[in-house]
Amino acid sequence: MSDRARVAVLIRPESPADLAAIRSLTTRAFAGLSFSDGTEPRVIDSLREAKALALSLVAVVDEQIVGHIAFSKVGPNVLRGWFALGPISVEPSFQRRGVGKQLVEAGLQDLRARGAKGCVLVGDHRYYHRFGFSPAPSVAPPGYPAEHFHVLPFDASLPLVQVAFHAAFSTGG
Repeated sequence: MSDRARVAVLIRPESPADLAAIRSLTTRAFAGLSFSDGTEPRVIDSLREAKALALSLVAVVDEQIVGHIAFSKVGPNVLRGWFALGPISVEPSFQRRGVGKQLVEAGLQDLRARGAKGCVLVGDHRYYHRFGFSPAPSVAPPGYPAEHFHVLPFDASLPLVQVAFHAAFSTGG
């Protein structure tokens, strides 16, 4: 079996015992990436501390956390029911093995089950289009690369106002 073979993971909500592992995993997953400023672990911690982390899932293989995905509410109030996806982290040795895909699918399914209206993110369209995300530069939050801002409406209506991420994203925690 190739070391890049697809791997089945257990997806579950984070628990308090997972926090240090999530922080460490996120640090490793973003280390050395040109688009990362290294604040991703602090963003997740800050979202959690502000009670703004609406959904936090981990991917587990043999009792080891190999992936994490965070979702938080976005603003303004007119976008009630919309959520931001991110950060998402996968253990480097498990990347390109379907872990991220399973996390995204589980998170989006959970949001839909909650009656969410849609999801937004900043990311690479080559990856996120497979989940139904479409570029939406006209509603990108200020300070983020508009060409990488994407939306996935669950109710078929796109946001008509500029999206605002939680303050934890701009302060880096």
